[in-house]
Amino acid sequence: MDQSIKDNLQTMFERWAEEPLLNLEPMAAHGSDRRYFRLKGKSKQAIGVHNTDFKENIAFLSFSKQFKSAELPVPEIYDQELDKNIYLEEDLGDDTLFSVLSAEREQNGFSDKIIRLYEKVVDKLPEFQVNGNKDLDYSVCYPRSSFDRQSMMWDLNYFKYYFLKLAKIPFNEQELEDDFQTFTDFLLSTERDYFLYRDFQSRNVMIVNGEPYFIDYQGGRKGALQYDLASLLYDAKADIPQEIRIQLLHRYLDKLSALIPVNRETFLQYYHGYVFIRIMQALGAYGFRGFYERKEHFLKSVPYAIQNLEWLLHHAELPVELPALTKVWNGLVRSTKLRQFGDPQLHLTIRIQSFSYRRGIPVDEKGHGGGFVFDCRLLPNPGRYEQYKTFTGNDKPVIEFLQKEPEVKEFLGHVQGIVGQMVKNYKARNFTDIMVAFGCTGGQHRSVYCANQLAAYFKENFEVDVELRHREQEIKAGT
Repeated sequence: MDQSIKDNLQTMFERWAEEPLLNLEPMAAHGSDRRYFRLKGKSKQAIGVHNTDFKENIAFLSFSKQFKSAELPVPEIYDQELDKNIYLEEDLGDDTLFSVLSAEREQNGFSDKIIRLYEKVVDKLPEFQVNGNKDLDYSVCYPRSSFDRQSMMWDLNYFKYYFLKLAKIPFNEQELEDDFQTFTDFLLSTERDYFLYRDFQSRNVMIVNGEPYFIDYQGGRKGALQYDLASLLYDAKADIPQEIRIQLLHRYLDKLSALIPVNRETFLQYYHGYVFIRIMQALGAYGFRGFYERKEHFLKSVPYAIQNLEWLLHHAELPVELPALTKVWNGLVRSTKLRQFGDPQLHLTIRIQSFSYRRGIPVDEKGHGGGFVFDCRLLPNPGRYEQYKTFTGNDKPVIEFLQKEPEVKEFLGHVQGIVGQMVKNYKARNFTDIMVAFGCTGGQHRSVYCANQLAAYFKENFEVDVELRHREQEIKAGT
């Protein structure tokens, strides 16, 4: 460590603490050029920061003081000497939301304890965005005062050049640029007059006595409400279960609605678009740090980002056409190599359904093309007998009929074997989606029974998520 930095921090600490410095310990800085130090005296301690980026220092210090005056949970600034590139701030400890999440998850999974912490974070976020926005001095923003077209294009091109090119994902440059313009036009059409934290993720939230404190908002600027929520809930390595994401999204909207009028339908229309651009920004950062700077630990987050991207492609519908960008996203989702950095263990979902051949074979519109369609019409058909016509494969009489047929048992044994082989292969390669469909004449008896049996088999014997639906029964029920 440069001796002058140590001397300057010591002088500042002793002036503030009014006691001698007893220990100065360097701290790890994740993905940043800032240098952090823990300084301790007999009764006081603080974090010392050295950062040669003058404008970034101005932004952080200014925002910190303004947020503190608004009674928001941020570190107190004790002292600063901008001419020496140093400042002293409150020591909030070592527990980030991510470190607490990682330790708890290893023992208890994504437990209620973690959910409660995330609820506290999403409760506070609207206060920063709305209350913290009042009279905030945006002239200190660095590098721009708004998450505007220029900022978005920087992120999109960062993604293009530092991730797509270095990961060797093919694309048509002009067509992709055209889609970038269309995508940006869409994102810019929502309200963007709120404080945007910019890097709102689990490593930038400290947990102190069970309460969240917020740090590293020096990149803040004006922007849309959706971006920071997208950053938090789709933080790659936090790997929040999708059902918890949905709960937290609605909790956030409840808290936001207490501060300003909110049209939920409009909010959600833009929300997934901001999730997409945040994921692309994060992939650009992983590519720059991992592929370009050769810091391989950044690449460990890539499979989780790809998993999030795959979920969005399955479930999110944007109101704009983005053919080139969608092709790129699908290329990322299909890449085995990108899913295997750092040997993560992603969740595999098997989507099982029954259908009638009269209405046609279901198309896998939400997956990446992996899976099987099995024809149950070779099996004995209870639908030929009057006593079974009003029942389905969900009902006891049909179940008992089919359980007695050796052909059915043999057929399901083969299906379990071949699908099981694929499940093992996909789990090893970190693919996250398989579709299995069973068809029969009416989609009522044999296909429903077989789909139910396969779903039960995989729930019992494999660590996978299973989604089960019966297409024809849903149509009859009007769902």
